[in-house]
Amino acid sequence: MIKIKKKTSSNATNRKFLQEVAMEELTTTFERYDSSGKGLSTSQAEQMREKYGRNEIAKNEHNTKAHFLFEAFMTPFTVVLLILATLSLFTNYILVPASDKDLSTVIIMITMVLISGLTSFIQNVKTNDAVQSLLKMVSVTTNIRRDGKDQELATSEVVPGDIVNLAAGDMVPADMKLIKSKDLFCSSSSLNGESNPVEKIAGQKPDKNQLNEYIDYPNVVYEGTTIVSGSGTGIVFATGSQTVFGKLARQISQTKIKQTSFDTGIKDISKLLITMTAVIAPLVFLINGLTKGNWLDALIFAIATAVGLTPEMLPVIVTSNLVKGSVEMSKHGTIVKKMNSIQNFGSADILCTDKTGTLTQDKVVLERHYDLNMVEKPKVLELSYLNSFYQTGMKDLIDKAVIDAAENELDTKKIKQDYEKIDEIPFDFKRRRMSVVVQNKAGEHLLVTKGAAEEMLEASDFVEFNGQRLPLTKEQEEKVLSNINDMNNDGLRVILLGYKKNPAPVGEFSVKDESELTIVGFLAFLDPPKETAKEALHHLKEDGITVKILTGDNAAVTRAVGKQVGLDVSKIYSGNDLEGKTDAELSKMIEESDIFVKLSPELKTRIIEILKKDGHTVGYMGDGINDAPAMKAADVSISVDTAVDIAKESADIILLHKDLRILENGVRIGRKIFGNTMKYIKITLSSNFGNILSILVASSFLPFLPMLPLQLLILDLLYGTSCLAIPFDSMDAEYLSQPRTWSTKKLPKFMFYFGPTSSVFDIITFALLYFVICPSVAGGGFTSLSLAGKAIFIAVFHTGWFIESLWTQEMVIHALRDRKLPLIKQHATAPVMLATFGAAVIGSYLPYSRVATSLKFGSMPGTFIEIVVGLLILYILLTSLVKRLYLRKEKFLI
Repeated sequence: MIKIKKKTSSNATNRKFLQEVAMEELTTTFERYDSSGKGLSTSQAEQMREKYGRNEIAKNEHNTKAHFLFEAFMTPFTVVLLILATLSLFTNYILVPASDKDLSTVIIMITMVLISGLTSFIQNVKTNDAVQSLLKMVSVTTNIRRDGKDQELATSEVVPGDIVNLAAGDMVPADMKLIKSKDLFCSSSSLNGESNPVEKIAGQKPDKNQLNEYIDYPNVVYEGTTIVSGSGTGIVFATGSQTVFGKLARQISQTKIKQTSFDTGIKDISKLLITMTAVIAPLVFLINGLTKGNWLDALIFAIATAVGLTPEMLPVIVTSNLVKGSVEMSKHGTIVKKMNSIQNFGSADILCTDKTGTLTQDKVVLERHYDLNMVEKPKVLELSYLNSFYQTGMKDLIDKAVIDAAENELDTKKIKQDYEKIDEIPFDFKRRRMSVVVQNKAGEHLLVTKGAAEEMLEASDFVEFNGQRLPLTKEQEEKVLSNINDMNNDGLRVILLGYKKNPAPVGEFSVKDESELTIVGFLAFLDPPKETAKEALHHLKEDGITVKILTGDNAAVTRAVGKQVGLDVSKIYSGNDLEGKTDAELSKMIEESDIFVKLSPELKTRIIEILKKDGHTVGYMGDGINDAPAMKAADVSISVDTAVDIAKESADIILLHKDLRILENGVRIGRKIFGNTMKYIKITLSSNFGNILSILVASSFLPFLPMLPLQLLILDLLYGTSCLAIPFDSMDAEYLSQPRTWSTKKLPKFMFYFGPTSSVFDIITFALLYFVICPSVAGGGFTSLSLAGKAIFIAVFHTGWFIESLWTQEMVIHALRDRKLPLIKQHATAPVMLATFGAAVIGSYLPYSRVATSLKFGSMPGTFIEIVVGLLILYILLTSLVKRLYLRKEKFLI
């Protein structure tokens, strides 16, 4: 957690202002901003916005175009290329005679850097723009009193002087001084790292000992903090970058984002490839220098070899994959907030979620409003209506269901005339109750409480039977619980309703008043299962994802719903079962059960941490304030557009609809992105390793360089450019059916299997060229030829290996993209086919084009293309055989 350094001198001015606001009278604060309890008018708000700016944190400098440009050209691979280009500038231009000066090699290298850098830059800018555009679809609003009425407006519209209403689940939109509060508990973990909520009380000024600890001021709440329970109203005194959170954000804008396993894996690959280049290039230089005697040519060739081994397109392809995936996911109702979370989304093998809205329709209906004799009574519905209608905290689906039922069955207009609200005691996740105090026309006060059965019975001393108030006995308590259990088994969620007449004096109501309650009846709700839930769970199971239900509801209701959607309900653990267990005991329980009930937010978080510790990649789907800690603990957090602010802020991925089918689509897209990224990495690694072996063999035995540096660079440019189509490739259905975790352990084995396969055909090509084709074109063996004849011999050899190497490199993409026989039993998508075959055809045409002479290509006999075709067929057959050998011990190819 990030902690504020409260006593730094840089914060002195800000601290002084906060002290003034906290200590001054409320009327003075209103005067500061020409505001009042009625809030600002629209015109006043516009004036304030012009003066103070929009309520937005200063743009992160990491999201500027200048930063993206720097980032695009400062990858490890482009830095290597720029260093090599600089060396080439000296060896090919600065340190050679005027007649030998040649900038073509440098130009090719700079072209490669430009293609890689500009493509990456454009993709990063498009990514940022796309994410910002998509995030606008996710509504984050604040309840502002504007023009004399409370209304939901975008958080960015908040200005100093605004009156803002706060309720449980809200994220505080700006720094505010409280005007009024009711049991308002606030979590400031985003500012001070403390997880325990603290109570904020309007009108209570900080004492002298608190003045330097401004986070703890009782009458001030800060932007970015979260309302855990209760309600309040405050006047805004700082917005955007002028808030405490905004100033902190500027201080930590350089802080690196938490890396996923995907980011770490890419870094490991980069280190491996650069290490290979650092070892092989000097080796090639030494071998060619010692065997050919021309150290300058050897150095130039070693530089070109290093360029050929540098996968400069890796950052581009990774970015392209993520961008394409996020766009595709957005079409399916999934918004990606954090691009690097997509891979974790695809590799998740456990999905933890609540049942409400995920397995159920999220359309709660009040089915029964029974008295304790299990008879429907209007009085029970009337009391529940008073409680639900007048409460100002989080109006959830239960409250809405009560209000809807009452409006259909009762004269709610008369009820509102007969009773006025006096006070309330908001809901929190520990008490699991909420109360409203009302007053009738006779001036009598009535506290009406609803809540979970155990918690209600704990606070109750009486029951009401047939209009009589009787003491609550053990037998009656057991009968109440038995009736609830029967309704739970029918799939009904049941809460108890109670009341207390003439509680504490006005203005002094608190949680302590929730005692000596009289239980009056049951409220039974039905949230039927979604028709699609059973099918979606079946598909997720087929995709290798275990769904675990983590709910605050009870076992009976959850079991009833679980049965209907096909979940294993044979083993269900409650929060009480998990309390006090060791990690080892918890691990065993979590592995053997998929349903956990009556859980606190802390227990949900602990379950996720245990799953991660056991090697699972865990996704958590939540939409409530109690889900936020678990979402932060998960590998990938998922929320919905209708979630509370803190849940949306915590999410990596947001669904526009709470539907497991959308989730399933997103998971498959995540796996496709991962697959195409790994495809490029594995194919390029094996291709590079094969090229290393071929170059080392050729350099050791040939009396001349196996290919000119410029030709080698053009070869790499053609291959690298064709790889840009890989993000548009498809993945086999079998690949998408299982979660894949990132690992670099298998890469060396893959390289050692498939790299030498291409080298075998390179060596066969060397032999055919050196002993058959080149002598037939040049008129004899190399050693017997004149200088002119040797020049022809070398040019033909270079051309032959250029064509064969290009075709095998392009063909390896098709051979290794899938375990089946390429081009017959499996084939790439049209963009990949076009890019790879197009690059190969263009490369094969170069020796016959007008630029052939300047590129020093030789004239090839027509039969050579037939030889290349024959070699490619044999190469595909050998690769297919090696694939079979590799897959005997390995589960996956890519």
